[in-house]
Amino acid sequence: MRELVVLGTSSQVPTKTRNHNGYFLRWDDEGFLFDPGDGTQRQMSLAGVSATDITRICVTHFHGDHCLGLPGIVQRISLDNVPRPVTAHFPASGQVFFDRLRHASVFYDAADIRPEPITGGGDIVESPKWRLEARALDHGIDTYGYRLVEADGRRMVPELLRQHGIAGPAVGTLQRDGAVTLDGRTVTVEEVSVPRPGQRFAFVMDTRLCEGVTALADGADLLVIESTYLDVDAGLAAAHGHLTAGQAARVAAECGVRTLVLTHFSQRYDEPERFADEAAKAFDGEVVVAEDLTRVRVPARRP
Repeated sequence: MRELVVLGTSSQVPTKTRNHNGYFLRWDDEGFLFDPGDGTQRQMSLAGVSATDITRICVTHFHGDHCLGLPGIVQRISLDNVPRPVTAHFPASGQVFFDRLRHASVFYDAADIRPEPITGGGDIVESPKWRLEARALDHGIDTYGYRLVEADGRRMVPELLRQHGIAGPAVGTLQRDGAVTLDGRTVTVEEVSVPRPGQRFAFVMDTRLCEGVTALADGADLLVIESTYLDVDAGLAAAHGHLTAGQAARVAAECGVRTLVLTHFSQRYDEPERFADEAAKAFDGEVVVAEDLTRVRVPARRP
């Protein structure tokens, strides 16, 4: 299961239909909670996301609409006796704000929250199956976007397997060991497979256009990106360190994105279709104008 659950889509001010930010990514046995704004705990209940699903919390920056839900999340992790540690990533310069949010009120603290502040861009987590990257953005305060990159693999080609007489348990041996010996012949995995690029997920919040945006979006199967304004208000976007829907769509087109999720909308707009129309002028892939509680599947791997 690889799926994005949108918990909130408003920018600075929540509205009657849009909660503050919050995004949960299910990625196999991992659960990434991005930017838990105020009310995220309740939105999780509505979306069927449990505190026990969370393995990592990723905060882009410490403006309130991206972090004020953190105390409730931490206390819920404690209340539900989540049996595993939860790692928290955030800009190191915001350590004081993280500490205040982590201990915002009196509660029985049984949560095992392990802070891993970010001091610079690059890989911040590496595992055998994936790596988590962070890149600096341009928002006036220290802000980082995130990218999850699956390790490249190989896709078995049934016709090649048949040609080499490999079937049944031998296929598993080949995948595990990289080679298999049959009737005195050794067949390597490269002979019966083709490269399979790993999937990529990118998360870009409050920022102007900058190098970090394109580095994160490059080749993303699923890009979640702020589009606070429409192009008609590009001057406001630049002044306040944000993107327009048109800018986000142009990034997606230039970077080979497959599915584009627009979010973080200013309360000044009440016609979501305008964002879709603007994005469609620059990007011909799938565009999702996020609504609260929207679920978006990570696209199937590229052929």
